[in-house]
Amino acid sequence: MKYLKEESIHFQTKIKEKEEVLVLEEETIKHQIILHNDDVNTFDWVIKCLIDICDHVPMQAEQCAMIVHYNGKCDVKSGDLKDLKPKCEALLDRGLSAEIV
Repeated sequence: MKYLKEESIHFQTKIKEKEEVLVLEEETIKHQIILHNDDVNTFDWVIKCLIDICDHVPMQAEQCAMIVHYNGKCDVKSGDLKDLKPKCEALLDRGLSAEIV
């Protein structure tokens, strides 16, 4: 007859101290180009402008055009003011209604 030696296992609980770390992030104010609905421009024209000017892929441009049509406006581009100004001006030059907020 064999006897099994019983081993006792002890679990040690390690308590790790939580340190609160403050991370300082550079805050950059993000602006947005808001495209507004109008009764003048066609879907195809709006989509082409968003692809050409805002670097949208076709699906993204189509979705933004639909949002503008049904909601009256859509945020089509976000970023720094200096980068958005020429894009907004280009949209305005093509007859679209846009603003930077």
